[in-house]
Amino acid sequence: MLIRRRTALMLVTLLGVCFPMAESVHAVEKSKTKPAVQKSANKQVAKKAPPASAAKKSKPSSVAKNSKNPAVAKKAAVTPALASSAAQSQDSGRLDVQSGAALVVDQEGGVPLFQKNANQIQPIASITKLMTAMVVLDGSPNLNAPISISYDDVDMLRGSRSRLGVGAVISREYALLLALMSSENRAAHALARHYPGGLPAFLAAMNIKAQALGMRDTHFDDPTGLASSNVSTANDLAKMVRAAHRYPLIREFSTTSDAVVDIGGRDLAYHNTNPLVKSTAWDVGLSKTGYIQEAGKCLVMQARVADKPVVIVLLDSAGKQTRVGDANRIKRWMETTQVSHKSTTHAKLGPKGVRLAG
Repeated sequence: MLIRRRTALMLVTLLGVCFPMAESVHAVEKSKTKPAVQKSANKQVAKKAPPASAAKKSKPSSVAKNSKNPAVAKKAAVTPALASSAAQSQDSGRLDVQSGAALVVDQEGGVPLFQKNANQIQPIASITKLMTAMVVLDGSPNLNAPISISYDDVDMLRGSRSRLGVGAVISREYALLLALMSSENRAAHALARHYPGGLPAFLAAMNIKAQALGMRDTHFDDPTGLASSNVSTANDLAKMVRAAHRYPLIREFSTTSDAVVDIGGRDLAYHNTNPLVKSTAWDVGLSKTGYIQEAGKCLVMQARVADKPVVIVLLDSAGKQTRVGDANRIKRWMETTQVSHKSTTHAKLGPKGVRLAG
């Protein structure tokens, strides 16, 4: 009987221990199953929610429009001038330029509107005289001071003609006018020879000025352009034209159509080598032509075309009228890509004692 009671007590004890263990095991298993249910619930919610990228795509226009970030605003805004320049650049394939190298640049923004062999280094002939004029004026000389023509100024390289005889005396101002308007070689050489330090100092100043303007592919060996070792590129010459245009006297003298100058008691008529300066269809603000056999016929201009100030560079033209024809083709091309509003031309005043015609 005692044994049966002990056995019963042991059974009761064992049952009391087993039931709590089973409950704890069930609780652990139950706790393990809950996260799994939560994860699946989250997946279902994520599938129903709109993607983050879709939310971002719904706002870009309003964000760009109202953005206070200068970089974003600048990128979003496209000015009509830049849009027009870009359109002309894309449409440049329609422009047939015959010159060996050509460049058309928006003067204000420096944006190239058309280019052909613009980085090709080649002789530039009398386009050189624009640099000659800038170096002369940078020295702030007395423009009324007389300078004489000597044998040193005679062209012994190519035998080019001149009506400025040896011994002739003219003012520095007259010499500058003739060098720019009529591309007078003896006048240009005499200006350089009368520079402080003489011709070597003048040539050094020309090359220093070129480097200062960023004309890295340019070199000058003489002040007239008769030397074929005077070389540059269309890109460099555009920089030179833009710089020369800042000189009022260069603008005036290079665009004077005709002038009568008193040389040794004789009235001599001189004419501009660029016929476009007297054309009513053109508004030319600066001009210079050039020619030697190695360079071909060259022309650089600052002009207002289609109501836009531009720099035009034409190098290595073969035909007699090719450079002028190319300039007119460029003008027509620009006028067909945007509306032209011709600006008012201003009267040109010559140096004291010079009668200007046209």
